[in-house]
Amino acid sequence: MKKTFYVTTPIYYVNAKPHLGHAYTTIFADTICRFHKLMGEETFFLTGTDEHGDKIVQAAESQGKNPQEYVDEISGLFKNLWPELDIENDKFIRTTYPYHKECVQRFLKIVYDKGDIYFGEYGGYYCFGCERFYTEKELVDGMCPDHKKPLTYIHEENYFFRMSKYQDWLREYINDHPDFIQPEAYRKEVLSMLKEPIGDLCISRPKKRLTWGIEMPFDKNFVTYVWFDALINYLSAIGWPDSEEFKKFWPAYHIIAKDILKPHAIFWPTMLKSAGVEIYKGLRVHGYWKVDETKMSKSLGNVVDPLYLKDKYGVDGFRYFLMREMHFGHDGNFSEKNMIERFNADLANDIGNLFNRTLSMINKYFKGKLKSKINIEDVDRELILIGKESLNNYITSFESFNSAEGLENLMVFVRAVNKYIDSVAPWTLFKNKDLDRLNTVLWVVLICLRKIALALWPVMPSSSEKMLNAIGLSLDIKNFDFKKEVNDFNIWEISDKLPKNLNLFPRKEVFKEETQKKETKSPKSEKLENYIDFDVFQKVDLRVGKVVDAAKHPNADKLLCLKVDLGETKPRSVVAGIAKYYKPDELIGKNVVMVANLKPRKLRGEISEGMVLAVHKKDGLQVLSIDGEIDPGSKIS
Repeated sequence: MKKTFYVTTPIYYVNAKPHLGHAYTTIFADTICRFHKLMGEETFFLTGTDEHGDKIVQAAESQGKNPQEYVDEISGLFKNLWPELDIENDKFIRTTYPYHKECVQRFLKIVYDKGDIYFGEYGGYYCFGCERFYTEKELVDGMCPDHKKPLTYIHEENYFFRMSKYQDWLREYINDHPDFIQPEAYRKEVLSMLKEPIGDLCISRPKKRLTWGIEMPFDKNFVTYVWFDALINYLSAIGWPDSEEFKKFWPAYHIIAKDILKPHAIFWPTMLKSAGVEIYKGLRVHGYWKVDETKMSKSLGNVVDPLYLKDKYGVDGFRYFLMREMHFGHDGNFSEKNMIERFNADLANDIGNLFNRTLSMINKYFKGKLKSKINIEDVDRELILIGKESLNNYITSFESFNSAEGLENLMVFVRAVNKYIDSVAPWTLFKNKDLDRLNTVLWVVLICLRKIALALWPVMPSSSEKMLNAIGLSLDIKNFDFKKEVNDFNIWEISDKLPKNLNLFPRKEVFKEETQKKETKSPKSEKLENYIDFDVFQKVDLRVGKVVDAAKHPNADKLLCLKVDLGETKPRSVVAGIAKYYKPDELIGKNVVMVANLKPRKLRGEISEGMVLAVHKKDGLQVLSIDGEIDPGSKIS
């Protein structure tokens, strides 16, 4: 029987359109779910929308709509967005669905019959944005800690859940199950909350104040508090308590942002305990995406539209950036500049170039068809060991819900394969006519590419499948076990010739910031003014390029127009100020050093897509060149 894995996002509140934070959580859940599919498990992935409460009524009224019309519209935006981001959820739940309402009322009745719900009076500070009461200790300067706005004091009769009854049990459970809430900082935060009395939870709203909600099953004059309604979606979506889906997949892992830690870490487990339902498996808490170090929110006007980013950078590039950039549990700071730099460094330079140069060599040296016999040597075994270690670390990281760490472990493998190619020098093996050894080397690289493409599938499913197809493979996810793949270094039959290239990740242009901070020199810093930081230097992408054509510039005597092969789909045009020192035919065939990540610009009417490096000598300039057979596009490090 297959192992099962059930993962959820929060159900998103429909008082605003989806933004980058929603996209991150859902892509993250999709990535983790796909990882468990890759590990051979049967999975269930749930997302949806939360559609009751004060804020919904207010938002609907502001647009001149009734609540149902409004929630239908906004919920549709969420539901339609996910396929655009290659998100494959198994179910999309809405809290206005009849089956969810019935489930909430059934759950309430069980808790009520147990004696854990009572009627009483309460006065407290209420935030309509959070839809919850705050204690005076929780306020910051007398205001809501999240919305930074004054609260409204409300005194009314309501129904209460005896949450305090389960405080000692919950504290003991968390202490006994260290993996229940992770990362550790959030586990400690919850335990800190539980050191103080948590009180009982107000779980109703009188209809005289709010009618948009699920009616309490034991009093038609009240509707259910939005959190007591919303949390139960994790059960209603899989048919609690009798369905086969519930029996197969519950308990779940819940992925949430840190702002809803308390409802999920305190309200929800005590509710489950009271109702006699098995406690969920684990809570995984992530930080915020910030813009200029400020949390994104509609009220602050700094939300980022995920569709804009998907359309501009491609869905896989967008997914990769989100999964690579934010270390789970910590906040991430978003900027398009960071996104472009990450895309170019990891995808265009390291992974994309690795696939391209490998396919190019197989076609150049073997006309696209490798022999089926290989003979592994020590240097190959060293790479295989690095691959096994990196992939096992990748698995451990993803099992711990840390995609950024997992992808960094994978990049260790990618960089090792690039280094292996440079050290074994396939071009030298070809020149020396050592074709058997060359065949083995290219097979070793191809096997590594298979593993890299498979490991990328949870994050970048479309690009992963294109990579696999390019090397003669397809992914049958229903019959797959990635743990076996880690130890499988066998070759496979390639019936057709491999393609000549695979240009999946064309480089993105790095734009200039509109404004730059002016630096003020101090006497202490003047001696260092000619130095740059190491991270600035790392941004310079130096490549070996082969000059395949050269001609005089039509409008400038000092310039030459070169065509430089960088192992891409076509040579780049480069304008170089070396006409005084070189005739065009003297450069053809030279391996030159080129800055490959400069923004294209026009020089006297001709486009230049990079810069060829030269050194100053007493008698003029000499182009910096490299002797020997070097594969075009090889990275200089």
